[in-house]
Amino acid sequence: MVFKKLLGALGVGGPGVDTVLSTPVVLPGGLLQGQVNLTGGTVPADIAGITLTLVARVEIEHEEGESTGLYPFARFSVTPPLHLAAGENRSIPFAFPVPYETPVTAVAGQRLSGMALGVRTEVDISGALDKGDSDPLDVEPLPVQRGLLDAFLALGFRFRSADLEAGHIRGTGQSLPFYQEIEFSAAPQYAHACNSVEVTFIADPHRVEVVLEADKRGGIFGHGGGDVIRTHVVEHSAAGQDLTALVDGWVRAAL
Repeated sequence: MVFKKLLGALGVGGPGVDTVLSTPVVLPGGLLQGQVNLTGGTVPADIAGITLTLVARVEIEHEEGESTGLYPFARFSVTPPLHLAAGENRSIPFAFPVPYETPVTAVAGQRLSGMALGVRTEVDISGALDKGDSDPLDVEPLPVQRGLLDAFLALGFRFRSADLEAGHIRGTGQSLPFYQEIEFSAAPQYAHACNSVEVTFIADPHRVEVVLEADKRGGIFGHGGGDVIRTHVVEHSAAGQDLTALVDGWVRAAL
């Protein structure tokens, strides 16, 4: 994953930057690694710093309806101030952990439609911040998250969509300013009681909070319908176990 850009802060003859990700696919909490390659222009440049920012496309609800915007959710300094001579080539390696709450964009190599994450390079030259385009980033689920997703599929649920919503889920340990919703169409054995199920993962180094939201069908007169929300906790040590019965119990309890 590469993007190349002639830095505009110095105008014609300014340095160029080429950010290369050696780990374009990561796990939540995993290391994002790569290097920032600088190429000196025709004039020297004093670079106050280089920062990498993780950004996500997030849906924002407001009075006028709904819109989308790019949310920065993690920033990392790549280098302290440096002087780049004219024509000088310099490579700056980096490695930093992405947040455990970083949303999942792909499962087993299959991208989730609606998900867009990126790594943005920001170069501060003489006080003028130059923001390059975002490099795409894919995030695969943690092993226990993958086990839970596999359990939903094994029960007959079918993936419908995924998105990021601005806001905070009360009663959880969420720290990012948005959360991910992965929506499944109801499996046949639950279709009489619900239309769909949405799943949100809020992970930390020790466990994963799983927020389950079921769109419950109402009775013959519409009574008893609406969203039912339940929160469960699964330790990372559950990875590798068959979680189908556990998820089945969650769904039946919610309905």
